[in-house]
Amino acid sequence: MSSDRTVRSLSGLGAASSNRVLNLLAIAEANAANEAHRNAPLFMSNILNSSLILKHRLRADETDFFSGRRALATKIIIPFERSDLKFGGRSLFIGQKGFEDLLQEAVNYREKKDMRRDLDVLRLIDGVPSLDPFLLREHLRVNDIRPAPCYFAISDADQNRMHSYAALEMSRLTSMAGGGGRHNGATSRMVEALLSNEVDDKLEPLRATLNLGPSEFSEGVFSWRGFIYYKWCLDESWPNLIRALRGIKAVMPIGRVTSDERKLLEASKNVILRGAKANSMEIRRIIGIYDHAYAGMIERQDPKLFREFLLGAPKLFLDIGERMGAISHITSFWNYRFPVGAPRAAHADELIVIFQDFSRGMAEEFAEAA
Repeated sequence: MSSDRTVRSLSGLGAASSNRVLNLLAIAEANAANEAHRNAPLFMSNILNSSLILKHRLRADETDFFSGRRALATKIIIPFERSDLKFGGRSLFIGQKGFEDLLQEAVNYREKKDMRRDLDVLRLIDGVPSLDPFLLREHLRVNDIRPAPCYFAISDADQNRMHSYAALEMSRLTSMAGGGGRHNGATSRMVEALLSNEVDDKLEPLRATLNLGPSEFSEGVFSWRGFIYYKWCLDESWPNLIRALRGIKAVMPIGRVTSDERKLLEASKNVILRGAKANSMEIRRIIGIYDHAYAGMIERQDPKLFREFLLGAPKLFLDIGERMGAISHITSFWNYRFPVGAPRAAHADELIVIFQDFSRGMAEEFAEAA
């Protein structure tokens, strides 16, 4: 394992997940008195349950850690001092050479079954393109891993940025309930309740309208929160995605390029551009299902369709989350590697690795072509 001081930049995170970081240390501290966190942990190891997991863009000196070439990996950071992250931590990558031995060294498992279970969870986490809480929860759930709900909260930073967007979405509902007048206070209270990880009494009238039991309503609110989150993410990422796709289309390798490399680059560009379009269209189609169900409750005052949608919605998170994760990865990596104003200059072998990495997150037919 290597010493990792990037942990210091994570010390300001809230006690929740974002699409790139799973701050288990902050979650553990915020839920020290939470029985669910204690009884349904994400990992069997307390050390892992107090670590930080993040999707990491590999630097040039890190690519040799893996047998194959890749641009993105999942990093585990174990802080040296939990009470003060400025001291840094030890890090390892899921799936790097000798990973199981490194994990045993870091965690010192006494029971093999506990290590096997944690390895399964780590590999599932590594298998998703982002750590957004809705995709991660559903990906674990379909593999019969059911940690406490506190692991899947929206980060405080994202809640703050989403507030205005969610308020616009919810104002239609509070306006209907109030007979069409302005109800900014009611909207704000409902938004705060909806984005919070706890389902409280502020949403009780909605539970009664939808005729849902407490546990069903809790699931339904999680689904609703997820679709508002994905709509917001798509709107937020769209300008950067367009910029990245234009850059991918226009970029030309520097230095000597063989004819095979040139053909591979052009084919990869085509896969990424077509795949990104297909992913975006499918995300919008799935969001359209939500919009239709929500409109039925608002415009026709018929909550039945929306009720049924909310109960079945988590199954859609795997598809929309993976597609959204692929788009987010393209935009964040491209803008990191080629920031605005910087020259788009890279050798053919680097571009091939980047393009192949982007292609893996495309719609299935395009990923197979890649």
